[in-house]
Amino acid sequence: MRHWRALAIVVVALGLAVGAAACGGDDGGEATPDTTATEPATTGEEPATTEEEPATTEEEPSPEGPQAGGTYRVDWEETFGFTGGFDPVGEYLGEAFGIQSGLLVRTLIGYRHTAGSAGNELIPDLATDLGTISDDGLTYTYTLKDGIKFGPPLSREITSQDVAYAFERIGTESLVAQYGFYYTVIEGMSEFMAGEADTISGITTPDDKTIAFKLTAPTGDFPFRLAMPAAGPAPREVAGCFTEAGAYGRYLISSGPYMFEGSDALDASSCDTLEPIAGFDPNTSMTLVRNPDYDPATDTPEARENFVDRFEFKINSNPDDIFNKIKAGEIEDAVASEPPKVIREYTENEELTPLLHINAGDRTWYITLNLTQPPFDDIHVRKAANLVMDKEGLRRAWGGPTAGEIATHIIPDAMLNETLADYDPYPSEGYAGDVAAAMEEMKLSKYDTDKDGICDAPECKDVLYVTEADRLRQDMQPPTSASFEKIGITLKVRSVEGAYPVIQDVSKNVPASGRPGWGKDYADASTFMVLFDSRSTLPTGNINYSLVGLTPEQAAKVKASGTVEGIPSVDADIDACNVIPVGDERVQCWADLDKKLMEEVVPWIPYLDATATQITGPTVTKWDFDQFSGTIAYAHVAVAQ
Repeated sequence: MRHWRALAIVVVALGLAVGAAACGGDDGGEATPDTTATEPATTGEEPATTEEEPATTEEEPSPEGPQAGGTYRVDWEETFGFTGGFDPVGEYLGEAFGIQSGLLVRTLIGYRHTAGSAGNELIPDLATDLGTISDDGLTYTYTLKDGIKFGPPLSREITSQDVAYAFERIGTESLVAQYGFYYTVIEGMSEFMAGEADTISGITTPDDKTIAFKLTAPTGDFPFRLAMPAAGPAPREVAGCFTEAGAYGRYLISSGPYMFEGSDALDASSCDTLEPIAGFDPNTSMTLVRNPDYDPATDTPEARENFVDRFEFKINSNPDDIFNKIKAGEIEDAVASEPPKVIREYTENEELTPLLHINAGDRTWYITLNLTQPPFDDIHVRKAANLVMDKEGLRRAWGGPTAGEIATHIIPDAMLNETLADYDPYPSEGYAGDVAAAMEEMKLSKYDTDKDGICDAPECKDVLYVTEADRLRQDMQPPTSASFEKIGITLKVRSVEGAYPVIQDVSKNVPASGRPGWGKDYADASTFMVLFDSRSTLPTGNINYSLVGLTPEQAAKVKASGTVEGIPSVDADIDACNVIPVGDERVQCWADLDKKLMEEVVPWIPYLDATATQITGPTVTKWDFDQFSGTIAYAHVAVAQ
């Protein structure tokens, strides 16, 4: 999943870029170094089992360069898993984001659909530029380019009213816009959603080329919200025919370079004449072909190169068959979890290694520490735990370097444009833990009664530690327990199937857990900072596991016990960053807050900046990774002719 995608998270790892969007801080399944299961809508899947790190993230093109033409064939393991029937207004699956944003749905502003920091930056798409922001930060105005059309059967120019209508769909309760909360900052949107208004007062279209959004408060990441597929233009004459969630997905009218095969045969003369487009059967396959009404002059190769003529996505329930077909060149790619033997083969065989792609997943895995529960209600204990933790041992449990880089802070480096790439407030040789430094820190704690560097108070014994019952978390447990024991903390480990409901129930008062991971919803660190916002704390379904910013009044409401006074808060810091427009200043603000959290709050022991992996076939002559969606960059792939 992406996050609770009301708080979003991108599933990445072991090649499963299937991030079904909407599930809070999960890893997308009970994956282990030996098996990987897909969980719709949350955060990440476990990477490979080998410790050898392939040195490739992108395939070398043929000497003459990638050629236009051909079919890009992708087998999809088990099911498509769409969360909203592929209707952009309700779709929250990461893989769907990749297909829609890259191929079918153009938004006012969008992405390059490439890997790394460049893939997290916004560029103009439907709009002529990145827009104009009023001095008070409340109004965003965009001008549409000329010559951009909806594809068949409409083949008409897209107007600002089509973009405005997309927001009406977001605000229509029956359509279930899964991340509609991102748009309640638009003036009048909440009233429209509640049925108290017929229009959204904060969206105006003075002419066919201009659209303006007035917000209720400055919101620096608002442009990122406009780059999500739900904000792409929707034609009222077709989309307006569907009032149930997900129904429009089989009739989606393209605004991008590709369309469903058979779109030109759709009879859109009235709602009564509409029949599902032949190129999309949600139970078996999806086929995309070139949109004849797409004008590349209105786009840029930086975002979309559109080499291939056709995309074929087919469901295949057999992962062994999928990867045998990839190796044989019978298909080009997959949305599937690679069996461990496949990863080993591609990391150990020099001829196959160039076909294994490893990219930053924009996801952090961490051990969460509850600031209300002893001994972690003492910052010196939390710092000592960070200093002593054998992070390399934890990474080995995940499969070694292919799983990702060791995390030394909260927000993935790619999301901060590598601003904190060299930042490590709790260093140790080989990331194996620094026992001496940890003991010096522990001496400052009230739980070290004789100041010998060992946590010796009764609260240091049998500390409840909740984790998952899957093999991965069991493999993580020896280095975790051993690290804590070096500073006198012994854990009472509770391994359960489905640990998230336990740690998300505040009344359980769980001191620590190694289950959580979190990935971005879009390319802004605000989608991580919700984890430390006291205003997001809930009695159940809570993702502020550390209870940062908790007040005594809140504690009573959410049934938190323990130390409930004097808990540090970063709410004001979050608000200060959120009003800064997208750009270097905003990135620096989030980086500074990351450092403050790591040094002055210390809610986590982050240990893995996770990767996304993908295996391609020998017929692929160009491949890239889409950092926005955490998937194949469909707009840039090419095949041999």
